[in-house]
Amino acid sequence: MDLSSFYKNKKVLITGHTGFKGSWMSLVLLHLGAKVSGYALELDTEPNLYELCNLKNKMPSYIGDVRDLEHMQRVFDEVQPEIVIHMAAQPLVRESYKRPVYTYETNVMGTVNVLECVRNTTSVKSVVNVTTDKVYKNIEQNIGYVETDTLDGYDPYSNSKSCSELVTSSYINSFLKEQGVAVSTVRAGNVIGGGDFAADRIIPDCVRAGMNGEDIIIRNPYSIRPFQHVLEPVVAYLMVAMEQWNDRDKCGSYNVGPADEDCWTTGKLADLFCKKWLDIIGHEIKWINKHDGGPHEAGFLKLNCAKIHDTFGWSPKWDMFTNMEKIIQWTKIYMEGSKSEVLACMNNQIDEYISL
Repeated sequence: MDLSSFYKNKKVLITGHTGFKGSWMSLVLLHLGAKVSGYALELDTEPNLYELCNLKNKMPSYIGDVRDLEHMQRVFDEVQPEIVIHMAAQPLVRESYKRPVYTYETNVMGTVNVLECVRNTTSVKSVVNVTTDKVYKNIEQNIGYVETDTLDGYDPYSNSKSCSELVTSSYINSFLKEQGVAVSTVRAGNVIGGGDFAADRIIPDCVRAGMNGEDIIIRNPYSIRPFQHVLEPVVAYLMVAMEQWNDRDKCGSYNVGPADEDCWTTGKLADLFCKKWLDIIGHEIKWINKHDGGPHEAGFLKLNCAKIHDTFGWSPKWDMFTNMEKIIQWTKIYMEGSKSEVLACMNNQIDEYISL
């Protein structure tokens, strides 16, 4: 069964739907004909993709905190979702050093609360908990991490996501498997794409510098990350939710990352951004190495995605050159000031990706 056939009229609840990845997820599900609802905090950036896409007028949106179990349970009771995609999180490594308690409350107890709501809502049949490639104990190895490697993230963000994985395992074993609910966790690499306005992320920093005519500041140009377009993991999450609905033997933990040749250093990524910015926007831009002595961040991180490929036949569709073209094409349209054209651009990119 393809995604469109499966998701048409399915009731899907997304936590964190107002964020960058959540906005893309919402648009993809709307594109597939799903009945989408979202639960998230108020918008935290200005501008923000959720508002640019006018999603508040396209889907029910419940403003709330995943730390508030009572409120979230009322939303589950009202929506009666069949599928839950848990994406709400405090997602930034540097922010987690500044606000560790909040990070653990959101990423660990938030997961507990979502799964408790799932346990208490008989309509739910399939759940995907979105975590991160940073859940693994990173020993800076040259080979990609596999799903059976040790979970022991270093910083509060990464570690809280490791804890979220353990919480999910416990709820599966203690409650959800017996109730017939299909649950998986999916560990994605760094996502990039049009419409990310967050702080302390490489592509938003590049875009802001380009729009302001400034040099791009790169903190760690030699750090290697599994960069991928946001549509890669978003569609993978939906594929896993669909496949495990049909066959609970496919529940598990899955890595989602780019091909080996697209695991780039941050400096190489910035080089490509500068080239494509000149090609598409027509303005020259450069980056400078300015390590700021900030808190520990992994130097080398790569995923082995053989399991999701062997189980579902999944593999990435867009390489880094295509990713960067899509990002800067989106940015060009955004700079020209038309919200309707931004939405059309995103729908075209979704169409193109899904049709591959």
